Amino acid sequence: MDAAATEASLDRAEALCARRGAQLTALRRQVLRLVISASQPVGAYALLDQLKQSRAGAAPPTVYRALDFLVEQGLIHKVERLNAFIGCIDALDHPEDCDCAETHDHPHQFLICRRCGRTTEISDPGVALALSRAARAAGFTPGRATVELEGLCAECAG
Repeated sequence: MDAAATEASLDRAEALCARRGAQLTALRRQVLRLVISASQPVGAYALLDQLKQSRAGAAPPTVYRALDFLVEQGLIHKVERLNAFIGCIDALDHPEDCDCAETHDHPHQFLICRRCGRTTEISDPGVALALSRAARAAGFTPGRATVELEGLCAECAG
């Protein structure tokens, strides 16, 4: 994503937060910029290292509080398998079309390449429906679900 597109995404995120009565502070905006500028999911300590270049006093709680806020607002997702964060493309580029924009949640799945680490977010309602049906058939009341599928991306598989 080029600098202009990144700034446009950040502006949309700020407007989305404002509509919800939340504030995308300068620090939160900076952390969000680092997450969406990364070529793959990025961990909290890697973000902290980058943040320290401009904020010498940055500490782990600083980054974790910002990340918690961004996840709560649906602007980023945590990829549990990698213990890393990735921007929610739908919420950042098309907040009016993304369930995250209002509910802070939507069915999402991650395709994680075990060779290069490339992670792609998809949002297939069919996957979410199949999981929900299977859970209910087992007598389980499902809540939020994140599916993380590990394999090879098209480039690495080719």
